[in-house]
Amino acid sequence: MPVLALVALAALAGAFRGSDAAFALIFVGFAGSSIILARNLRVLVAWARQPVGTAAPQGEGLWGQVFAELDARVQREGEVKERLSEELGRFQQAVMAMPDGLIYLTEDLLIEWMNPMAEQHFDLDRRKDVRTPLVSLVRQPEFVAYLSAPHHAEPLVMHPARRRERSLQIVVISLAAGRRMVLSRDVTQIERLETMRRDFVANVSHELRTPLTVVGGFLETLIDGLEDFSHADIIHFLTLASEQSTRMQRLIEELLTLSALETGAPAQNDVAVDALELVREVCRETELLSAGRHEVRLTTEGGGALLGSRKELHSAFSNLASNAVRYTPAGGHIEIGWRANAAGGEYWVRDDGIGVDAAHIPRLTERFYRVDRGRSRETGGTGLGLAIVKHVLTRHQSELRIDSQPGEGSRFSIVFPPARVTSG
Repeated sequence: MPVLALVALAALAGAFRGSDAAFALIFVGFAGSSIILARNLRVLVAWARQPVGTAAPQGEGLWGQVFAELDARVQREGEVKERLSEELGRFQQAVMAMPDGLIYLTEDLLIEWMNPMAEQHFDLDRRKDVRTPLVSLVRQPEFVAYLSAPHHAEPLVMHPARRRERSLQIVVISLAAGRRMVLSRDVTQIERLETMRRDFVANVSHELRTPLTVVGGFLETLIDGLEDFSHADIIHFLTLASEQSTRMQRLIEELLTLSALETGAPAQNDVAVDALELVREVCRETELLSAGRHEVRLTTEGGGALLGSRKELHSAFSNLASNAVRYTPAGGHIEIGWRANAAGGEYWVRDDGIGVDAAHIPRLTERFYRVDRGRSRETGGTGLGLAIVKHVLTRHQSELRIDSQPGEGSRFSIVFPPARVTSG
């Protein structure tokens, strides 16, 4: 149609002469350009209505260059958009995998978005809680007040209503347009460790204060009235002070040992430790510690060797044996035993002492935990022995088993896996 129109205009121009002909030619040229312009504009509009990514139309001359530039621009914008989409996807994956909870709120405190950890922390559901006011889902007064406050310089520590054993640290960050971001972190373990640290410091202070008081008291007594006491009294006082000094030294040594085990100090290279030789050595030490007050018997079934640290194994074995001496009245019986077979190895200490109630057994390996504090101090216990045993066994992939009845005695055993016991 445009071509036929141009031909008709050209014929019209030919009917004129002179200046009229020049005017007619100008008119024909202008009309032709307008027709071409309209045609290309219609093509451009039709292309703009096509889905993103549709190839640009072909054109001639200047319009061909225009179409090519537009196509190149669209391609560049598409590449930028794809790159931003990929980066946004990676960011969302990172946020979804965060160990902390994250909630985006509108200026009206409506939930816009949350990650899975926030769901766990606040017992929310992304599928149904989006666009719901957060304060209508988490109604604890301290949280509502903190969220509504104009400033959030300090974090809030709270315990969710449905899980009071959990401690959450909440931080609110203000964003543009009145939006807010709520960050939550589970600090339950940190609080538990802090409580353990405070208890540990308090227990150590208490355990050291008693012998220091005794030693200081005896020394002050002797300094103030040395001539008023007989030689036998002086020796008695110094002997008691020496015993308390030895107790403090043993406590410090066990604290250092426990600290090294708890902080993950590198384990010594595994060596083949002769199990029978080690058990016999512990038995001899137990007889010396008992000083004839108990009947100590050694029982063995098989030999073999234990793969591990001899120093740590000796510490664990002797701790169980010395506890039997401390908590078995004079005249009692103590059996120290070892057996090895295809199922692994077992070291045990059995006594007919005072025994332990079942309610206390789960806590026996806690630091400074004692069933009878008075008796433990009388016998020189530090309250750290079984805690050391637990850590040594963990480093040797072994298990501590306790069977005890009050008034009937106890049996403490260490079970080693086959990988830790050799036939050599």
